[in-house]
Amino acid sequence: MNLFDIANLEKQLEQLEAQTVTPNFWNDNETSGKVLAKIKAIKSKCENYKKIKSEANNLLEMNQLIQVEYDEEIAKEVLKGTKHLIKEIEKLETLTLFIIHSINNNAIVTLHPGAGGTESQDWVQMLYRMYTRWANDNKYTIKELDYLEGEEAGIKSVTFEIIGDNSYGYMKSEKGVHRLVRISPFDSGGRRHTSFASVEVLPEITDDIQIEINPDDLRIDTYRASGAGGQHINKTSSAVRITHIPTNIVVACQSERSQIQNRETAMRMLKSKLLDLKEKEQKEKIEDLKGEQKEIAWGSQIRSYVFCPYTMVKDHRTNYEVGNVEAVMNGDLNGFMETYLKSIEK
Repeated sequence: MNLFDIANLEKQLEQLEAQTVTPNFWNDNETSGKVLAKIKAIKSKCENYKKIKSEANNLLEMNQLIQVEYDEEIAKEVLKGTKHLIKEIEKLETLTLFIIHSINNNAIVTLHPGAGGTESQDWVQMLYRMYTRWANDNKYTIKELDYLEGEEAGIKSVTFEIIGDNSYGYMKSEKGVHRLVRISPFDSGGRRHTSFASVEVLPEITDDIQIEINPDDLRIDTYRASGAGGQHINKTSSAVRITHIPTNIVVACQSERSQIQNRETAMRMLKSKLLDLKEKEQKEKIEDLKGEQKEIAWGSQIRSYVFCPYTMVKDHRTNYEVGNVEAVMNGDLNGFMETYLKSIEK
């Protein structure tokens, strides 16, 4: 596939812009919103492409000057500019994949520990910190939706939303089981332990997608909201848990100020899960709602994080790996994400 078919994109842009001047276009807010969002995405891609093309031409001209008469300073500038250009091309390629697959939604992420009690719950907390750092570094906003802390340490489960353009496009690469190997801080004998955690990623459902839910199929419970450290967000029973009885899907939200707001957010989460389930049924791969993983245990991990006896983070789907574990745990994930996105396009 030619990811940089600018002529075709400019043709699409012309057709979309033509729609905006048709009678009654602005009467339908949902349709007009989708068209405007697509126009913005394609315009951005075309502008980036033209900027990269201009920079490439400048570098070529500078390189030709060096061929005629070598200049060390110009040579350094060409090398520096080439490295920057490569990075910009890789970013453009990733953004193009998002346009092709229409994956520019916000991401709803849920982290669950595998077997192992405190060890796995601590691993969930480490992953939560990692994704928070990644989101901050990439100018995304984190909104915590539901949080259940562990008895001794760590997190039993956490659901949060990553808000911003293409956040789901990036985060979909994280769906699966993540494996940790380290010397346990909870083992007085200083032995090496292996822990597992699952990462579930769903796109936030948009208003243009209709999911019909029978109110009789829902069990709605309310409870007192509490956040990290056990501190109460609200003294009233404002948190909401919704169970979809036919599928046994459970969602919960406690981040909003009122029960009504929490219920609305929880319903959006439920619709996202039901849509995901529907798509899996269409693909005849209906196993569960946890994505690629079958079990939070050995043999099912998509990525391993090794702290001991050596340091390495390796993605088992793409074989992309780095040795700087600390950088990864501090949110340096774009290399893993972009490599995965490119691999599924092939």
